[in-house]
Amino acid sequence: MFTYPNECVEWSILIVLYPFLSGLVDGAFVVAFLKKIFNVKSVEPVYRLSLLSALAFLIAVPLPLIMHLGHPERAFEILFTPHLSSVMSIFGFIYAWCLFVILLPTIYYDYRKDIVRWAEENKGLKGAIYRVLTFGYRDIGEKSVRIDEKIVYALILMGLPSACLLHGYVGFIFGSVKANIWWNTPLMPIMFILSSIVSGIALIIVVYVFAMKIKGKLVDVKALDTLATFLLVTYIIDVSIELLEIGHIMYTREEGFELVARLITRELFASFVVIQFILGALIPMVLILIGKKVGAKVPAYTIASILTLVGIFAMRWNVVMGGQMISKSLQGFLYYHPEIFGREGILTAVAIIAVPFVLLTILTNILPPWEEHA
Repeated sequence: MFTYPNECVEWSILIVLYPFLSGLVDGAFVVAFLKKIFNVKSVEPVYRLSLLSALAFLIAVPLPLIMHLGHPERAFEILFTPHLSSVMSIFGFIYAWCLFVILLPTIYYDYRKDIVRWAEENKGLKGAIYRVLTFGYRDIGEKSVRIDEKIVYALILMGLPSACLLHGYVGFIFGSVKANIWWNTPLMPIMFILSSIVSGIALIIVVYVFAMKIKGKLVDVKALDTLATFLLVTYIIDVSIELLEIGHIMYTREEGFELVARLITRELFASFVVIQFILGALIPMVLILIGKKVGAKVPAYTIASILTLVGIFAMRWNVVMGGQMISKSLQGFLYYHPEIFGREGILTAVAIIAVPFVLLTILTNILPPWEEHA
């Protein structure tokens, strides 16, 4: 192995977690897009859940980056003193746009009629919360509600490209690193966006099934069936493009392709071939097809979605770590062994993953997403 003295793996598991979380936001928003823009009525039971899930995970997206910074208190400098020629510095503005201009107003106007009704029906603290959320505007007449619906439609229409930009720029960063054969490809943003849609749909399936089981309600199998179909189709396209990119690297045999071959067949074999493609892609697709045929849809789709999330996380791991493992001399590999404790350890990553689920629990208690389908 030939590595330079100053070579090391700088991006830890937290940088793996960052694109994973932002991808879940993207995919969850796609479900809302299906309902409002394409009028896929079968996904209505999970429509509001997808919006709240997108919000919960969007709030958690910056946490891995903040924990990774040497001086997290300087994070706001990216907004006050931006370097507009840097793709990374644009993140703060894209994030603010998605959160404050798209997602929060979408949820507010979608729920406004119900919030006004809940403000009148509830007393005490809960009633006070709803009264605050009305912002003093309690007109829920037919004309006012129609305006709300038009606003939601327009926001979701703008929201999908915004969400894709939020996640696609991560792939743009990796794909523009010309000196790294594992990263340098114009297909990288496309692969990130497609895999984010896959992971987001899988997330909604898992959250919806578990939420219904906890609340003792019946799962809407038709909604689940539609989501699983979109998941399967998107996953087939995503995997095909990833395999096409690998095939292109092997066929063109550019400098360093031997390292890529060894990276896939040896260094990342377990996480890339076994976890990402077999456990996290092939098996979920087979399970979805089996579930449709034998009728065991709920367990098949749920297990497939959980495995899909594992596979997409492995994909993020392989991209972030794989590129860093290739030494600058192109003569060997570096290795990363995540610590358990510490600011960038495994426990920190687990705690960050738990944050959006806690937020989602709070949000669904304040703004119930399944009341109409009780």
